[in-house]
Formats: sequence, structure tokens, C-alpha cells
Amino acid sequence: MGAAMQTAASPLMPIPGAIDPVPVPRAVTPRADGRVDLMGLSRAQIKGAFEEAGLDAKAAKLRSKQIFHWLYHRGETEFDAMTDLAKPMRGWMAERFVVGRPQVVEAQVSSDGTRKWLLRSDDGQDYEMVFIPDADRGTLCVSSQVGCTLNCSFCHTGTMRLVRNLTPGEIVGQVMLARDALGEWPKGSMASANDDEESDEASHYTSDGRMLTNIVMMGMGEPLYNFDHVRDALKVVMDGDGLALSKRRITLSTSGVIPMMARAGEEIGVNLAVSLHAVTKDVRDELVPLNRKFGIEELLAACAAYPGANNARRITFEYVMIKDKNDSDADARELVRLLRHYKLPAKVNLIPFNPWPGTDYECSTPDRIRRFSDIVFEGGISAPVRTPRGRDIMAACGQLKSASEKKSKADMRRLAEEKQAALG
Repeated sequence: MGAAMQTAASPLMPIPGAIDPVPVPRAVTPRADGRVDLMGLSRAQIKGAFEEAGLDAKAAKLRSKQIFHWLYHRGETEFDAMTDLAKPMRGWMAERFVVGRPQVVEAQVSSDGTRKWLLRSDDGQDYEMVFIPDADRGTLCVSSQVGCTLNCSFCHTGTMRLVRNLTPGEIVGQVMLARDALGEWPKGSMASANDDEESDEASHYTSDGRMLTNIVMMGMGEPLYNFDHVRDALKVVMDGDGLALSKRRITLSTSGVIPMMARAGEEIGVNLAVSLHAVTKDVRDELVPLNRKFGIEELLAACAAYPGANNARRITFEYVMIKDKNDSDADARELVRLLRHYKLPAKVNLIPFNPWPGTDYECSTPDRIRRFSDIVFEGGISAPVRTPRGRDIMAACGQLKSASEKKSKADMRRLAEEKQAALG
């Protein structure tokens, strides 16, 4: 969201701290060659781009439908390969448009199958994504910002300055790149090649045993401080004629930006995960300083009101296990009390803390984590312990990006203070 949208009259919460310097909302990063990048655009936006480039409305509608299918269902990046377009039209497209992908700076594969990419935007900004395979699913952790607005003390990304929001194209581009890397684009014939140009009912492929089954907006950044772009990107990802991921397969993870949570439920409708990490004000103020603005009780009340939350679609509460900080029996019992008090359809993910250079925190012992989990289970709430993944490739958020950066504790403390002042 650009500065022009951040007025006193606006119902939207302004993004604190350093934000994208472009003064108006944008979906496309201008290219040096003047071509328009179609990545991240909806069918309607592609149609508008084609009309602006000179096609009449009828032709633009037909071509946008064809291109949308090629982009998001087939994963094609070259217009020459789009065989249902006449050769002159392919050339016309290639002169004016491009189908982008993030630049891969580094790609790593863990011994447990976890994959991590360090990506670079056209303007030279680095961000990360992680793919985690399991027996019954494959989850892609997608970034929403370069750096982060927030300053959670246990999180490595929280030590980074927010540079800018990612655009819808940069968010969707992560999903596309993962599909490229996993080789998961259909290889069959073009089902909609000869569709009637006036028909909006195009045939399309169905899911076919792909590895990438789930998306979580919990990479770098706070997605609700980039709400418009995250919403627009996820709508493209959920479109049934393209990537076609169900909203039930997508989770948005937030630290608790309460003013935007209801809008996320209403306008996106995906699953909600909340970074809770503590059950007392003092401890959460330290671990998740946004708590000083939006407290635990207010946060849980907002969770109880989240549209679509029920026993079939439980809210996930992320809880990182930190030795002698938030892992006592009393903490576990208070967690159960709070969730039951607000009658929340809840699941708790217990996450062993992954230490990073410069942190003062340690991971809770395995016995302590098991005891904490048992207490929560006995309280009638699911509390599985997340198996640490990808530690040999620094798969925790922000670790790969900052591996070459050497920040002193004084530097990290100074940045945290600046962020807190901006948050209020």
C-alpha cells in the first residue's frame, strides 16, 4: 500500500516504518525494456493490459483467457510456446509483455528434503521462500515483505529493516518458481484451445498428485501489513482456471494485526494462524512487541470473531518453545484456559526454537516440550510438536538472506527500538 493510501480518513492501518517509496499502489514493477510483466495479474488485469496495448475489448477478453491458462495452469514463460496463438500474435505479445520469475541467487536442499531459495527482485532486493515436504503434503512458505515491519525478539527476520512490500507478482512468482523446480506443470494437450470466445466456462486440468499442496504466508514479513498485495496474489493463486489451490489449503500467519484480521477473513477467506508464543503480557511484550499495541485478550477476541473459523477449520496458534521463558507447566495450563475461555476452535503448533547467530534464547529441552504438549492435549486441545526441518540449510526465516551480514547486538537492539517507536 502506498503513501497516498495512508490518510487519516483511510480505514486501513498505515504500515509503520520504512515502506515502499512508490507513492501509489502498483501491481507491476516497470522494466527497463518497457515491457509489462504479466506475472501476478488477474484475468481482468491482463485484459486491461492488452486493451491498453491496442487490442479491442473482444480480442483482449479472448487473449487474456488464453494467456491466463498458459501462465498459471501450464507454467509457460515463453509466448512462442503458446501454440493456440497465431505466430504474429505471439510476436506481438513478446514485444510488449514478459512472464517473469524471481531471480534465484541461491538454492539449497536439506538432507530431509526441505528446499530453500534466496530470491532477488528486479530492483535488487533479496527475499526467501521454503518448501517443506511431508508424507501427505508439501507446504510452501511464502514471503510477503523484504525484511519485516515487526521486531519479534526470537525471530531472525525481526532483526532486519523493512525495505518494501512485495508486489502481487513477486508473491505469486514464488509459487510459480516452486512449481518450476518441482516439475509440476501439466504436460497434456490444451483443453481450452478451441473454447468459444464468448464462453467463460473454460475446461481446465484437475489436481494430479502434485507435491506442492499447501501454501503458508509465513515467510519473511507480516502479511497483514501488506494486505492489498497479499489478497490480490492469493486470489490469483486460488483461481480455478489457473493454480487452483483451495482456500482450505492456504494459511495466512499473522503476529496479531487485529484491525486487518476481519478483512482477511472476509476478503480472502483462507485459514488463519496466529503467532502467539506466550500467555502473559510481560513475556509476549518481549517476544512479540506488537503485543504492546494489541494485547493477548484483544487478539483472542478477534480470533473468536474470525469469519469462517469452526471445528473443521481451526485457528492455528504458533508457539515457539524457548527455555525458561514460556515453557512452564503454568504457561501450558494458562494457554488451555485462555483458548477455552474464548471458545476458540484451536490447534497449537509447538515449535522448538531454532537458534540463530546473536540470539540470547535457547530451545526448551525435549522433555519440557513433551510435558507442555501433554498438558495442552489433556486440556482437550491438539498440540503437536513440529519436527525441526532444514536446519542444515538455515531454513528458518531470514537466515539465508542474512548469512553474510554481521550485525552486532547493539545494532539489532537499536533497530528493534526504531521499529517499536514506529509501531507506537
